[in-house]
Amino acid sequence: MLNDTRSGRIMAPEFLQGLIDTLTQRGRAVLGMKAERDAGEDRDLEVLGEALLSRRGEASGVAIAQSLLAAFERAAEPEQLKFLASLADRFGPDRRAIELAIAAYQRKEGGDGTRLAALHAAAEPRRQELVRLLNLSPGGTSSLVRMREVLLSLLREHPELQPVDDDFVHLFSSWFNRGFLVLRPIDWNTSANILEKIIRYEAVHAIQDWDDLRNRLEPPDRRCYAFFHPQLIDEPLIFVEVALTKEIPAAIGPLLDKSRQAIDARDATTAVFYSISNTQKGLAGVTFGNFLIKQVVQDLARELPNLKTFVTLSPVPGFAGWVRRELKAEASTAIDEETRRALAAVDDGGDIAQAKEAITSLAAYYFLKAKLPSGKPVDPVARFHLGNGARLERLNFLGDASPKGMKQSYGLMVNYLYALDHIETHHEAFAEHGTVVASDKVKKALRAKLSSRDLVPSPQTNSQRKTSS
Repeated sequence: MLNDTRSGRIMAPEFLQGLIDTLTQRGRAVLGMKAERDAGEDRDLEVLGEALLSRRGEASGVAIAQSLLAAFERAAEPEQLKFLASLADRFGPDRRAIELAIAAYQRKEGGDGTRLAALHAAAEPRRQELVRLLNLSPGGTSSLVRMREVLLSLLREHPELQPVDDDFVHLFSSWFNRGFLVLRPIDWNTSANILEKIIRYEAVHAIQDWDDLRNRLEPPDRRCYAFFHPQLIDEPLIFVEVALTKEIPAAIGPLLDKSRQAIDARDATTAVFYSISNTQKGLAGVTFGNFLIKQVVQDLARELPNLKTFVTLSPVPGFAGWVRRELKAEASTAIDEETRRALAAVDDGGDIAQAKEAITSLAAYYFLKAKLPSGKPVDPVARFHLGNGARLERLNFLGDASPKGMKQSYGLMVNYLYALDHIETHHEAFAEHGTVVASDKVKKALRAKLSSRDLVPSPQTNSQRKTSS
């Protein structure tokens, strides 16, 4: 609900949507467009883009934006690729404008602030303003998210589109920051439209059917929350599934067991975040801000003061792939001959229990020592939780013995601990220095296997020493 500052009346979202639709229809009339267009009558997407950037009237601009987005969604992949390529080239920065702005700055024409502002405006790619204008169209935000989903599907084979994706991420990071997200509880009485999407979007532990979903929502020791954006009202962006237990779990099987005996929520001492799923492919890589999980923790703590411990039971999706790369490396500081033999035996069908120590210590190395060029952990789930202020608490051997779990992580799962009094401190340590805050148990698992020589970084990796406590 929004206030009309001139009349003091409240404007409902339905009224605003109707107003926008009216403007769109009038804009089409101004431009001589039909309200409905056949697919074969679409104007060239690049021409529509130029027309949108040249328009000063809001009504006509909204009409053009709506036409462009509709035409893009109807277009075949080659036409979509052509338009995205034009965003990278034709709708990039205006080189002539940049040259003039640089010359003006060097001649010191006008005040410093004015010259810098002019240079900044000239350097901004035209596609950023185009995307902003497209976002003004009714349903524009969701259409742009779908457009980026197409872009991501093409990016690997067309790396020249990377600047376009960088601009999408830049704009989406502003539009989808935590200040715009709304947290809502999800339960068995939530609309079927949203429940169907929970089933479809579950990316960690697949929901088999409606009975499986009911088992995760209806019992008294289960909770579910979703983050929504005002422009995608019925589209959850992130949803979090929670189990209320009496202890920190080490395996996912018992939590998902349909025959388990539910407990009274007031008897629980631990809240377990066992599935956190991002639902929109077009928002991949866009950070929604930190402390999202803290907000869920705070809501649970208010509802159930008996809860004392807040942890995750998280997958380790990149672990097995990283191990395979280390095995192929000519020189690996992570894998010694004993570990290599233990893993080879597992690959040959041997008892994985015999490799418990090797896998656990290797996992400790993976979390504490393996880094991206940025200095952050290679594991994406670790980056998410550590960035949200968690501590790496425990490594769980065979926490997920499902085929998927064995394939992606040798069955390994981990617990991240969210301690309310330390979330901000842990977040700052990770954000400022890349510090992986970990329990003594995890650190000991690393030391148990590696020699002291392996634990002392060389001068070339001195920066990593600061980021792997």
